[in-house]
Amino acid sequence: MPKLTVQNLANLEVKVGQGQSLLKALQAQGTDWMHACGGKGRCTTCRIIVLQGMEHFGPLTDPEIRYREKGRLKDNERLTCQCTLTGGEVMGRVPDQTKLPHLTYTS
Repeated sequence: MPKLTVQNLANLEVKVGQGQSLLKALQAQGTDWMHACGGKGRCTTCRIIVLQGMEHFGPLTDPEIRYREKGRLKDNERLTCQCTLTGGEVMGRVPDQTKLPHLTYTS
């Protein structure tokens, strides 16, 4: 089963089911993650900075392509509400702009 590690959340490990978005996997584990549009791909607040394992992500979705074209989603970022993992292990971090005030982040 694919695994996501969130580096700046004390190396939180999240198992990601087949076809499950990263946001759904995080929520299923009880982890709060910013998603202002409700996980519909209409904003970029749920993005994750991918540090390792970009090759384990599924293809970009239409919303992710639009945000990349507009310069609002960098090459090393994905939208957790849109992306899935095809296997392997991935490491990412929460961007400073979308950190939630009630969570403790590590460096």
